[in-house]
Amino acid sequence: MVDLELDSRRAIYQQIADSPGVHFRALLDELDYAKGTIQYQLRWLADEGLVEVSNDGQYTRYYPAADFDDADQAVMNALRREYSRRVIAHLIADGPLSTTALSNRLGKSQSTVSWHLSNLAESNLVTKQRDGRRVVYEVSDADRVKYLYTVYQQSFTDRVVDRILGLWEGY
Repeated sequence: MVDLELDSRRAIYQQIADSPGVHFRALLDELDYAKGTIQYQLRWLADEGLVEVSNDGQYTRYYPAADFDDADQAVMNALRREYSRRVIAHLIADGPLSTTALSNRLGKSQSTVSWHLSNLAESNLVTKQRDGRRVVYEVSDADRVKYLYTVYQQSFTDRVVDRILGLWEGY
């Protein structure tokens, strides 16, 4: 039997379960525990196999063990980044789209959008295809993304994406 009797351990685990892909700073902001307490309990939870750790290149993110395979973690890692989440939303709602089209929709420079697209492609979340003289992108597994976004929508608090995707009714 796993020991989640400590209030701090249980609260940290519950926050991870409620917001899979949460990173350390967000846990620190959300919970009323000292930095060292959160670090210690995260290590304990990981050592006990209750929490899996994923690095998205920018943050170390935490997931309830056995609930998220590598593909789910890659999706959640992307959804936890604001502009990656918005790129994905536009691709699902209006895709396939070019970097220029996405840049116009997001109000961001093409280089910024290109950076996000490169990261998403590296994680196998988007594919790119040549369409004449331009390259267009689309989401690789839109159903998986829609499902995870819908299930964990409350933990994203991104009303822009909610409007773009109409809350993905039907999941």
